[in-house]
Amino acid sequence: MQTVIKEKLQYAVAENISVPHMFTTRKGGVSHGHLSSMNIGTRRGDSIENVRKNYEILGKAIGFDPKRSVHAKQTHTDVVRIADESLWGAGLYAPDLSDCDALITNTPETALVIFTADCTPILFYDPVTGAVGAAHAGWRGTVANIAGKTVQAMETHFGCRSEDIHAAIGPNIGPCCFETDRDVPDAFFGRYQGDIGAFLTEKNGKFHLDLKEINAWLLRRAGVRSIDISTHCTACDPDLYWSHRKIGAQRGSQGAIIVCKEKG
Repeated sequence: MQTVIKEKLQYAVAENISVPHMFTTRKGGVSHGHLSSMNIGTRRGDSIENVRKNYEILGKAIGFDPKRSVHAKQTHTDVVRIADESLWGAGLYAPDLSDCDALITNTPETALVIFTADCTPILFYDPVTGAVGAAHAGWRGTVANIAGKTVQAMETHFGCRSEDIHAAIGPNIGPCCFETDRDVPDAFFGRYQGDIGAFLTEKNGKFHLDLKEINAWLLRRAGVRSIDISTHCTACDPDLYWSHRKIGAQRGSQGAIIVCKEKG
């Protein structure tokens, strides 16, 4: 991952994805007060004018039209939805989509948007077909393998091959800070048995899970070979990232954006 700084704006990009994309931070927007300054969530108590202006700033930075963006309506599902021009503006200039935590498209100039504040953002790009995807993987979505299901949906609907897809896993809450009770690892063991043991540690009756590495493992199981992984923990750096665990409900949202472009 590479950090990009343009004046006050700061975001990260993955070296293995060549179409416009970004993992945002809380730097470089116009939101104010406890939402200062780059909040991209429309349900955080921010004004819609501020949020739209923030998207204009992001669009100018990497090259997309916010009115051609499609925003996931995230409820920790494993639902993957196809986005095309009929859905442009959904969640920002047009009504919300039905519940979905991942989006895929092969429609040029469509920008896919997912939101996070500790959960795992994952972007997908197939240089052969030009298709792209974006997934929000909380721990429930990770248990449900939304990463692998996004790959499968790109294969089914766009003719992608998993071995051609490049994936990037952005900043999330790391195992240093993601401490849980037994119910969370039990959910993983119930789905993946002992295979998941390599990605968690137990200390004083609490469990620490590495959601980045679990999602990378799931992507490899799905056949993805090229995976970039951020080293950043959102909870360790609440001045740079929105972290629900560290900041609480009075926080904004960062996220990930990827833009489909014409092949060639």
